[in-house]
Amino acid sequence: MNAGRAMWGLVAWVLLALPVAAQGFSALARIDPAASQITEAADGGVQIDLGLQIGVPFRIFTLDEPRRLVMDFREVDWTGLTAADLVQTDRVSSVQYGAYVPGWSRMVAELAAPMQVSTAVMAIDPESAAARLTVALRPVSAQEFAASAGAPHDPQWDLPAPQQVAPARDRDPDAPLVVVLDPGHGGIDPGAEVEDLEEKDLMLRFARELREVLLRSGGFQVVLTRDDDHFVSLERRVSMAHQNGADVFISLHADSLAEGQAHGATVHVLSREASDAASAKLAERHDREDLLSGVDLSNADDQVTDILLDLARQETQPRTEALARSVVDAIAASGGPMNRRPLRRASFSVLKAADIPSILIEIGFMSSPRDLTNLRDPDWRLRMAQAIRAGLDNWRRDDRARKPLVRR
Repeated sequence: MNAGRAMWGLVAWVLLALPVAAQGFSALARIDPAASQITEAADGGVQIDLGLQIGVPFRIFTLDEPRRLVMDFREVDWTGLTAADLVQTDRVSSVQYGAYVPGWSRMVAELAAPMQVSTAVMAIDPESAAARLTVALRPVSAQEFAASAGAPHDPQWDLPAPQQVAPARDRDPDAPLVVVLDPGHGGIDPGAEVEDLEEKDLMLRFARELREVLLRSGGFQVVLTRDDDHFVSLERRVSMAHQNGADVFISLHADSLAEGQAHGATVHVLSREASDAASAKLAERHDREDLLSGVDLSNADDQVTDILLDLARQETQPRTEALARSVVDAIAASGGPMNRRPLRRASFSVLKAADIPSILIEIGFMSSPRDLTNLRDPDWRLRMAQAIRAGLDNWRRDDRARKPLVRR
């Protein structure tokens, strides 16, 4: 039996067995950091203890490549919990937690060795309604882990399935340019973290500001892949661009690089081969975040679809390159600052919409003190937003002029 489905059945049984306690379940439970820890068990496995202010429905399953334990809740406020205090064993390599989709929270623990859930019990105090979730993991073989790993499918818990949409028809040249802005990260995935700032918050704020600049200038229709702090998978972000008939897709980031002295804005386009080591590392980091949802698009193209996608990109790629150069030139003209190599290439999965010009803009690096100061400055962010708008305006004008020359 699939381990995810088996554990979901166990959890459902636990909730039904405690009808009095279940009546106290609410939509939000605050974590108790002092009562929460991940420790090594006597049998070489792991024990997870989470203290909650009140009991909430939950489910647990495992995912492979890499090995992860996923715990979903409805819903947990993680304020005060830190990964450094929570994880007290090297049998868990890392842990992330936060909002998943509206109304739902997720914790993902990456396992250093194959382990399966042996027990999962939520005990609820009948007087205070405080809850304690205890999960025991036991060591298993790699083969046993792989055979039982997999996410259950339940529309109440899971991300909406991407929808197939018909290819966009030729648009009225006077119609607004449909721009899908993709604030990187979100929810359970904070992105880069420096001091008291998280990349997901900075990019959501900038995306909203950029949307306002575009709408006020006229000639644009703007869609955000997320307009609050929740997780959106890479697959879902690309799907949203198709569903909204996007003319342009722009993913927004402000990463942090531990190595080197990266600073200034960079614009990335899709390429099988990265133009430099830093871009390759960024692409790997960005794609790895989607492991939080159990989806990895980095190897999504099979041999047949790869050929079809390449055919679609023959027209889209030159338009994408022109878009990237236009945005680079506009940011440089505004005073930047620009990275010394502002136009770069890498295999970012979020840029894989074959029929939509798609770019990823690192508007700065949170690891750079100068960039971090700029990112905090609303006046600087306004100038950056205006520069991106100018780049889009210039590209739209030139793209219309080139359109009659495109072979069909």
